[in-house]
Amino acid sequence: MPFYQKHGTIPKKRHVVSRQSNGNLFHEELVGTEGFAGMSSLVYHLNPPTMVKEMGEAYSVKPKIAITENLKCLSFSGFELKPEADYIKSRKTLFVNNDMHIGLAAPTTSTPYFFKNADADEMIFVHVGTGTLKTMYGNIDFEYGDYLIIPRGTVYQINFNTENNRLLIVESFSPITTPKRYRNQFGQLLEHSPFCERDVKTPQNMETHETMGEFKINIKKQGMIYPYTYATHPFDVAGWDGYHFPYAFSIFNFEPITGRIHMPPTIHQNFEGNNFVICSFVPRLYDYHPDAIPAPYHHSNIDSDELLYYVDGDFMSRNDIQKGQITLHPGGLPHGPHPGAIERSIGKKETNELAVMIDPFKPVMITEEALGLEVNDYYKSWMAQK
Repeated sequence: MPFYQKHGTIPKKRHVVSRQSNGNLFHEELVGTEGFAGMSSLVYHLNPPTMVKEMGEAYSVKPKIAITENLKCLSFSGFELKPEADYIKSRKTLFVNNDMHIGLAAPTTSTPYFFKNADADEMIFVHVGTGTLKTMYGNIDFEYGDYLIIPRGTVYQINFNTENNRLLIVESFSPITTPKRYRNQFGQLLEHSPFCERDVKTPQNMETHETMGEFKINIKKQGMIYPYTYATHPFDVAGWDGYHFPYAFSIFNFEPITGRIHMPPTIHQNFEGNNFVICSFVPRLYDYHPDAIPAPYHHSNIDSDELLYYVDGDFMSRNDIQKGQITLHPGGLPHGPHPGAIERSIGKKETNELAVMIDPFKPVMITEEALGLEVNDYYKSWMAQK
């Protein structure tokens, strides 16, 4: 998130001698992505962040692809995913391409270990559950409706408050950012943006851990988990500053843009990465032209797949949709409202739907895990109901 943050104790200048109260040097670490040209932060550790005691046997978490080419509208019952205690094991990848992985998780316990995704920025949408995301930058309390944006390389733990947790996870192999059209040349969100910096939850209550011992960090790299044991606590940070840090944004803080007649789904955009966008559909007033049709018009998404994750409320353009359900409308086919939805929408003043839309601009492949959640014959659901 491109705005400056500063926490804890840092020296007046970068890359100069800075000592702890015991006389030892602070150990400076530059953390960022896209080489030295992207956003970064300078972090000051009590100990070198390089002290590896042991490396365990790596194991694969690569998704098993079931369908490589697809031109069929599909749907999946996300809440049918079985909960698992372990956070890593609970993460199931459903859709993949070269730019991103999209999946679900239903962990029932907090992480006793630390986790780092060395390949991808993570967007974790919290559908069910509350807890705390813990990082060296500080802690972020989260709840239903929060997007957690975790830059690649961030070591974190998640403490859940309950056993019932449902997460939508996007792994992006490029930085996840806010849309460029919402920002000025300095990175500040503009007046027409549907959200602003005040809506962002940044890390707070930074905890500096001075303990030495054995600290297990499971590192994900190229579809493998590498279990590392470090001699120092990964959160032994006295201070940091910069533009690179995890944050949370609530879907309930997205302010919808409306008009007299139906507007395209680009008005719902919340985030973007290389070859994809993420949108938030939230409760809003309908179009106010006297002859407006609030339901979306049929459209051919030739240049992208469209994935919709249904969160809550009555999604007016769809019939028989449940919480946690996912629809996949592949690029190359027209799609639109289900039978009866257009007529139902006429004259309506508002909608209470809540959904997350992900549009990959390259086709996604479908995994075996996804097929285990498939809704039968969804592609026929536009046939007129008897």
